[in-house]
Amino acid sequence: MSQDGDAPHGQPAVEPASFTAEGGHGAVPTTGVPATEGGRPKRPDTPLWEVFIRSRRGLAHTHVGSLRAADAHLALLNARDVYTRRQEGVSIWVVPAVGITASSPDEKDAFFDPAGDKVYRHPTFYDVPEGLTHL
Repeated sequence: MSQDGDAPHGQPAVEPASFTAEGGHGAVPTTGVPATEGGRPKRPDTPLWEVFIRSRRGLAHTHVGSLRAADAHLALLNARDVYTRRQEGVSIWVVPAVGITASSPDEKDAFFDPAGDKVYRHPTFYDVPEGLTHL
């Protein structure tokens, strides 16, 4: 670092970004986040992308992790390189993390309670006729 507190090569020092658990998924740390990642300054201006992989045709996509990339095309290429190195997938989705809205695990009871009094939604409520082979 230079004497005026700047990073090497005349780049300004990177301040730690403020992190929250917005959206309620709890995956984003809120305290003790270092200002560097892997020895390099973090780039808070680079969007965070959530990565989903489908391992075989007919299966659902599954969340496998996150990465930072400047745009969707780079996020897709980076996701391929990072998460499918051993041909683990047949399809990749990358979704901007800012576009995801999630319920909070802390609000689970209040959020899902309205469905608890609707017993007609459970298959045990209905009688299955004798001899029915395909439901």
